[in-house]
Amino acid sequence: MARRAAGGGGTGTRAGGGAGAAKVRAARRPELRLPPLRPYEDGGLEPDGDYDALEFLETDLAGQDGAGARFMDCALTGCALDEASLPRARLLDSVLSGVRGVGTNLAEATLRDVELLDARLGGTQLHGAVLERVLIRGGKIDYLNLRRARLKDVVFESCVLVEPDFGGARLERVEFVDCALKEADLSAATLVDVDLRGAAPLELARGVDRLSGAVISPAQLLDLAPVLAAELGVRVLAGE
Repeated sequence: MARRAAGGGGTGTRAGGGAGAAKVRAARRPELRLPPLRPYEDGGLEPDGDYDALEFLETDLAGQDGAGARFMDCALTGCALDEASLPRARLLDSVLSGVRGVGTNLAEATLRDVELLDARLGGTQLHGAVLERVLIRGGKIDYLNLRRARLKDVVFESCVLVEPDFGGARLERVEFVDCALKEADLSAATLVDVDLRGAAPLELARGVDRLSGAVISPAQLLDLAPVLAAELGVRVLAGE
């Protein structure tokens, strides 16, 4: 069985530094060691199916119905996920590498100790999902729906997120590392130990008032100044 790292507990310093400065707790990353895998040869997915220690290699899962399915110690490599229906699925101790697709439905799914690498996804539905110890590295994800999701120990690294929706979500120990965050929606979100310093650009479409509980860099603060001023109702005018 793949095992996770106990790499939590590391700390970084919030903007301001110095003795007595508040700390931001680092996310705990998954560390996977997959067992020997058997090739997946059974055709289509099944609702509530059990998939253990399987390798899905360039498998076409487009339009498949795997609602409530469980994937344990699996590797999905180069798979097509267009319109795949996987609500309430459980992905545990697994690696998804080079997957692609539009409209994948993972609403209310559970992702625990998962690595998502070099994905090319659009309109992925993860609303109401639970993500714990998840690494999303590389690739590009457009219009990611994480409304009312719960993210804990999640790292977005070297990826591009276009218009991600975190509305009403709870983010705890979430890091953005060398990651582009474009027009993100944080409306009604709750942030706890969220490190945004590695996001470039950092663009917020909505929810700038929800940044309490996040840490940003001094340069990001300057970039966000117009949005913060507008939120506070401050007019910024040059002297006459």
